Amino acid sequence: MTQPTPIRRDGHRPSLLDAFCCQGGAGMGYHWAGFDVTGVDKDAQARYPLGFHQGDAIMFIREYGAGFAFIHASPPCQFDSDCQRLQGNAHPDLIGPTRDALNATGRPWVLENVRGAAAKLHNPVMLCGAMFGLATYRHRYFETGGGFTLPHLPHPAHTVPQAKMGRPVPPGWYGQYVGNFSGVQQARDVLEVQWMNRDGIRECVPPAYTEWIGIQFLASHAAGVAA
Repeated sequence: MTQPTPIRRDGHRPSLLDAFCCQGGAGMGYHWAGFDVTGVDKDAQARYPLGFHQGDAIMFIREYGAGFAFIHASPPCQFDSDCQRLQGNAHPDLIGPTRDALNATGRPWVLENVRGAAAKLHNPVMLCGAMFGLATYRHRYFETGGGFTLPHLPHPAHTVPQAKMGRPVPPGWYGQYVGNFSGVQQARDVLEVQWMNRDGIRECVPPAYTEWIGIQFLASHAAGVAA
């Protein structure tokens, strides 16, 4: 594992660890919200647009997580993905080990995953693209811990038709942007991830989701300080 640089505390930008960061959808949202973001992933991520360290994310959380103000973790979703189950592919289930590592830091945290893993998450908050004006539904589930909680947002009805998985998106429809989908630039525009390729897009957390989460954290932190 590479050694982290000293955690920067510049002005009012608290430090955030983006674990299992991939190409940085979640990390970019926190950056927009006002965090100084460091990503960690076992694979090299040349497209990650923020500070990055290559290494095992769970080990990194255990060794360095306590030095961050806030931690976001998105362990690989393949174990609970419908696509992977249909294909018979085997992947490790990292939700429990990740939660244990997060709790050991004593820091506030968010643990994100897909609908198939929702039953294993503790009281998760679901976020949908329609909540943020995005032309996609892309449900993601967020468990919180370390004293941090999130409110549940109203879930707009899915009134706009959605293209089938991986199919081209007809005019006026929403896209799914999973698998070997077409329309990479369209997906970049919809999800607001202009730096990503198809591999990053198909699994990413839209930055709008984590920008909102980050703002909730900063507001609750400011309220705690004021109290």
